[in-house]
Amino acid sequence: MADSDFTLFGNNDRMGSYLLLIHLSKSVELAFGMFQKGKLFTIPEGDYIYIGSALGKNRSGSPLARRVIRHTSRSGGKKHHRIRDTMLNLFSEKKFILSREINSSAKKIRWHIDYLLDLSEAEITHIVLIRSPMRIEQKLSELLEQLDDTSLIAPRLGAQDTRKSTHILKLSNQKRILEVLHTQIPGMTGDN
Repeated sequence: MADSDFTLFGNNDRMGSYLLLIHLSKSVELAFGMFQKGKLFTIPEGDYIYIGSALGKNRSGSPLARRVIRHTSRSGGKKHHRIRDTMLNLFSEKKFILSREINSSAKKIRWHIDYLLDLSEAEITHIVLIRSPMRIEQKLSELLEQLDDTSLIAPRLGAQDTRKSTHILKLSNQKRILEVLHTQIPGMTGDN
């Protein structure tokens, strides 16, 4: 299922992997927490992608919906990402969540991606949701890193819990990336 704001793969799982497509409206200097000892990076204006998962241990919960809603929120009472309401509607329609499962408490900056997403210059433009209990983050990272349409900001950025992959990448052609993902994801999850 595809929409201008999201693409949905899989069926009924409430856990899975996701990709956030992000547009940065102007260049910024940014430290991703303590990544590389708090080094400041120049992040150019343009498009980026983040690879994440929310597999959870409790099959009765809704880890994928909760994680995506968290990412579409900002800390300190800042305005949420525009796509947040679309995601709340999708999750309600598709029975990803029960309304009481959305935590509206203040977002705390925790992961590398939080530092980018909390900026007013960053806006999530599209979300790819993969409803599957399979661990495919590394496969997605390997696929995306090899493409001519992506480039690294820094090795392992956004991948605090892995040793071999990078989960925040710069994009030069968002449309092409979505086309590649559309053809490759079903094979990664066995949904051919």
